[in-house]
Amino acid sequence: MASTVSFSPANVQMLPARSGRGHAAFGSCSAVPRAGPRLRSTAVRVSSEQEAAAAVRAPSGRTIEECEADAVAGKFPAPPPLVRPKAPEGTPEIRPLDMAKRPRRNRKSPALRAAFQETSISPANFVLPLFIHEGEEDAPIGAMPGCYRLGWRHGLLDEVYKARDVGVNSFVLFPKVPDALKSPTGDEAYNDNGLVPRTIRLLKDKFPDIVIYTDVALDPYSSDGHDGIVREDGVIMNDETVYQLCKQAVSQARAGADVVSPSDMMDGRIGALRSALDAEGFHDVSIMSYTAKYASSFYGPFREALDSNPRFGDKKT
Repeated sequence: MASTVSFSPANVQMLPARSGRGHAAFGSCSAVPRAGPRLRSTAVRVSSEQEAAAAVRAPSGRTIEECEADAVAGKFPAPPPLVRPKAPEGTPEIRPLDMAKRPRRNRKSPALRAAFQETSISPANFVLPLFIHEGEEDAPIGAMPGCYRLGWRHGLLDEVYKARDVGVNSFVLFPKVPDALKSPTGDEAYNDNGLVPRTIRLLKDKFPDIVIYTDVALDPYSSDGHDGIVREDGVIMNDETVYQLCKQAVSQARAGADVVSPSDMMDGRIGALRSALDAEGFHDVSIMSYTAKYASSFYGPFREALDSNPRFGDKKT
């Protein structure tokens, strides 16, 4: 039940209750005359919001108002008694270790752990991979239930809208390139009007503040399905591949990419990419290099999503 508070009749006007809730409205008005020689106090019901506010109490059980009044009067609480909790029976009595550093001090409460934790993960730390293709409609990826190749005009934008609603603002693009555009040298990788550059321009036009990562590798564009140009004896041509990758990264930067992410694992490609980007004036475009890749079956679903399985051999070199 709601509690009651006494008010003088002055400046109080009782209004009919609304919706049967029995609340009173207060306003600056003349006193309400009452019968009898004395003015009696008028009891008015307090709304649940006022009652909840009045019930706020300090950990000691006293109200916040009482604590504030004591502080104004100079009455501060005494220090809590220093009581050492009892240890289980049989605990050995020892001298405390002579340690200057006790890291567990910073982990003794949730508030301290939150203040001193080294890593804090939030949606802003995540990069959402987006698989895109030339089609208008989203296409399910058989090996990745619940995941789709997004239609680059419609499904893609819907996915980015939803991600931004939960605080994710970084995205990496992985294209499925039509077989007709693939070649042994992967020239489609640096086509300024290709799928990835068009998608970058579209996203930057709709969401100029997002961060776009791009994959730098030839396997989505190679008719051989490898990350580099393949010689007739099956050997990957490292330096020639790096030359193609530089053109790919510059094309992506020209479209508006914020970060290029080489996943090809060619030797020397990071320095070459940095030089190529700087030479074209893209000093502010970052490079996020893959540090390791493994010949793992876990790559299977990803390669199916991009249709980039090698036509022969493996990618161990």
